[in-house]
Amino acid sequence: MSTRRTALAAAAATALTLAACGGGGETGGGGGDQAAEGELTQVTIGTQPIVDSAPLYLGQAEGFFEEEGIELTIESAAGGAAVIPSVVSGDFQFGRGNILSTMIAVDEGLPLRCVANANSTTGDPDFGAVVVLPDSPIQTVADLPGNTVSVNTLANIGDTTIRSVVEEAGGDPNAVEFTEVPFPDAPAALFSGQVDAAWILDPFLTQAVNDGARVISYNFYEFHPELDISCVFTSEQTIQRDPDLVERFTRAMNRSLEFSQENPDAVRDIVGTYTEIDPAILDQMVLPTFRVDFSREAAEKLGQKAVEYGSLSEEPDLDALLPAQ
Repeated sequence: MSTRRTALAAAAATALTLAACGGGGETGGGGGDQAAEGELTQVTIGTQPIVDSAPLYLGQAEGFFEEEGIELTIESAAGGAAVIPSVVSGDFQFGRGNILSTMIAVDEGLPLRCVANANSTTGDPDFGAVVVLPDSPIQTVADLPGNTVSVNTLANIGDTTIRSVVEEAGGDPNAVEFTEVPFPDAPAALFSGQVDAAWILDPFLTQAVNDGARVISYNFYEFHPELDISCVFTSEQTIQRDPDLVERFTRAMNRSLEFSQENPDAVRDIVGTYTEIDPAILDQMVLPTFRVDFSREAAEKLGQKAVEYGSLSEEPDLDALLPAQ
């Protein structure tokens, strides 16, 4: 088990203990039946301050959550590993993180379920890619075996999708050496020669390409053209305790996704309010696709490949993980 997964398991044990003891269970307000008529239910969601989170901020600004009787507080976190224990313990009612991270958490025994989509691959070009130096001998993903590739987190959605596209291109997926480098540091790691290739998401992807980096793979899209990247999740405890709240939150979230997809300029504007992305870069960036429905086919492939490459112990039960459609 990786160090990161061991840490997640330890945090999970603590969170489950707190939840069992009632710790944090009432934080952020109760459900609709606990709020006096006319009052808003206090709800907190943990997420990362990145473009993927734009529908949450837009839904808040447009009043979609308020119309469902919810006063939404958005808490920033460094990553899904920090959000998941807070959702399990009840400190946060909801969280947003990449879908494979959620699968891994469930694989570790955490009672989580996705209640709404969050963002999906856009296509070619995409908002994430594997890039190399302009004069690199690496021309395609088939050339990656024997080389070092940076990803933000090992044994997760980055290296899983990259291994798969390498394999489909005829290369040995196990011969690619992955090293963990945060996205903000990945361009420097590439241009300094620390790595041979870098997997980067926007805004850092656009910055790297502007500086001369060459895209060799839009790995999300090439893995599956309908791949969903992240979801909004909650705990089974919250679903059982307050199904009405979950339903209201999901309706507001789905409206937010539809609005975001239909209003890309609004997405770019709202992202500028909670990030420090250069406006010039923000105008150039490829935005994710925001849609309500999940691709079961893509999620099934992701689960299968994660098992094949060792990130999961068994394929996820998608009927239990994803909402009915």
